[in-house]
Amino acid sequence: MRYCGVLLLFVVVGSAPAAADEPVIEEIIVTGELRQDSIDTVPSSISVVTAAEIAQRGAQHLEGVFALTPNVNFASGASRARYFQIRGVGETGQFVEPLNSSVGLVIDHVDFSGIGTIGTLYDVDQVEVFRGPQGTLYGANALAGLINVTTNEPTQTAGAGVRVEAGDYDTYSLGAYLSGPMTDSTAGRLAVQQYRSDGFVHNETLNRDDTNAYDELTVRGKLLWQLDDQTRVEIAAGFVDIDNGYDAFSLDNSRHTQSDQPGSDEQQSGFGSVVVTFEQPDYFSIETIIASADSDISYGYDEDWVYLGFDPDEYSSTDRYDRDWRTTSAEVRLISDEAGRILGDSTDWVMGIYALQQQMDLRRTYTFRTDDFHSHYTIDRLAVFGQTDTHLGDATTLTVGLRLERHEADYHDVDAARFSPNDNLWGGRIAIDHLLDVDTLVYASLSRGYKSGGFNTDGTLDADLREFDPETLYNAEVGIKGGWRDDTVTARLALFYMWRDEMQVGTSLVRVRPDGSAEFIEYLGNAASGNNYGVELEMHWRATDKLALFGSLGLLDSSYDNFVNAVGVELDGRQQAQAPSYQAFGSAQYSFTGDWYIGAEVEARDAFYFSDSHNFQSNPYELVHFTLGLVRPRWDAKVWIRNVFDEDYSVRGYYFGNDPRLGYTERGYTQSGDPRRYGITVNWQM
Repeated sequence: MRYCGVLLLFVVVGSAPAAADEPVIEEIIVTGELRQDSIDTVPSSISVVTAAEIAQRGAQHLEGVFALTPNVNFASGASRARYFQIRGVGETGQFVEPLNSSVGLVIDHVDFSGIGTIGTLYDVDQVEVFRGPQGTLYGANALAGLINVTTNEPTQTAGAGVRVEAGDYDTYSLGAYLSGPMTDSTAGRLAVQQYRSDGFVHNETLNRDDTNAYDELTVRGKLLWQLDDQTRVEIAAGFVDIDNGYDAFSLDNSRHTQSDQPGSDEQQSGFGSVVVTFEQPDYFSIETIIASADSDISYGYDEDWVYLGFDPDEYSSTDRYDRDWRTTSAEVRLISDEAGRILGDSTDWVMGIYALQQQMDLRRTYTFRTDDFHSHYTIDRLAVFGQTDTHLGDATTLTVGLRLERHEADYHDVDAARFSPNDNLWGGRIAIDHLLDVDTLVYASLSRGYKSGGFNTDGTLDADLREFDPETLYNAEVGIKGGWRDDTVTARLALFYMWRDEMQVGTSLVRVRPDGSAEFIEYLGNAASGNNYGVELEMHWRATDKLALFGSLGLLDSSYDNFVNAVGVELDGRQQAQAPSYQAFGSAQYSFTGDWYIGAEVEARDAFYFSDSHNFQSNPYELVHFTLGLVRPRWDAKVWIRNVFDEDYSVRGYYFGNDPRLGYTERGYTQSGDPRRYGITVNWQM
């Protein structure tokens, strides 16, 4: 089993078997591009996880679908994964401001980069993962890629549905939606879900099983309004209330904790967006997007992980971070239609302007401070962008995109620190694609992404380590994609090489206080350079009317050049953090006569380093999942087992001294992924 991660595995397409007259794989439209288009005609490495695949996995959160997407990883360190890595690039945590994300997260046009806890998946239509720098599409927060989440749109006919789930660890969820026309010109949709679980930790000190619990409420609404033949308005709004526990680490690296003041991981976000599309006849359409979100985020933990009196040499400490996070963005795009082509009727074009403001207020309450720490951080981004798609004959297209961005930040805190960095940044891409035949596209591209510079504010960091420079990432990529055998088989293959200049690398220091306790300081600095290259493959195959298969494989090699971390360890040539050398996913689903089906999944991941400040690694692992289901015209039900063989694997790791019994000797500590779980899910639709 250990090397199955480098084999092509297979997974089902869809949450239920296809009928005998529906053997063809449905076309997938990518909504996050500047122009909506089929995934098989976009000259870039993109994965799309559909609503059917989300339902098949029973995924409650984004962390539950990344196994399907090659070369995408996540770092937990909280109740949910909030930090993502694409092709080995991305942050692993945040304790103080600022955080300049390498991977963007957008939900219905609202920017949630860096706070991925918001990524619940009830009533989501699809999750799009753009791999590689999105310098034209999104700018500073998409150095490594972009995750774009779109929720379901209102239907033109009345519909409703209910989803009920129950499982072990006192897990249950109840979700419902209502959709349909409201007037001749409007349609609406409302979806609500409550999810709860005790989690998978037993707190020995408090004799409780719910100190690492999940309590998540998701409310989403959408309104479509067709004002006239040329004007369409789409309004999306939502509220997500995350009230989870956080008690994930123990001195013995087990699911039995000893903390007497368990932490919490909470987020309450209200958000909304308005998209107005006006189609100017025979020339272009104008798309205006306004989005806003207001989030209260609270994250805290028992720093010593034990109860008072555990050991005579112990220290006792708690640490809590309360953030008020607000973001507002506005974007205007002009998108040509067929009659608006330029350069001899050969070139489609898009041009636009984008503005964003974010404000973050932090209050940190920490045992080793005599007063609370307060900071205020503001980001202003202004960008202009454009893209042309020139048709060089019937089968070849040249794409050229460019984005110019002004990035300004202002920070001040109660300790009288003040930073106001300003950067002029640019990114873009050049791509050429060619249709070998009506079913097969080949492409090659070169893109440039960027991330703004910044500063470090944590702890007693030395003055020369406080500021760091912008980072640039270049990506060269070639690929092939298409559908064959009457579209019963689709495949997408990409080979890429990325090189990073002035890499922003997260590292840490541990300093011993006079009382013997440890100060843990995380900060960012610029390494000289780094290289990441690899392969990404996805394949869908509707083998027969009864059997559906899919496989994905990501191979990755990442390394540092001329980098010494904060404690003087030479990392030249070492693999980058959160960058497993292989990831694979696969399963098969077979439908029997009488509407029954059976499905099995396998996901595999190689070992990876948890951080750049030490050499502590995860273990490679393989997980097996099983589903047995029944489909009827208006309802379906399934029983499921996740992690059938109860494999122990890690989703976060630290290396430092925290055990008084060992004299605070440095060692590795891990946060475990989900153990074996089982349950039943029932869906009903009107």
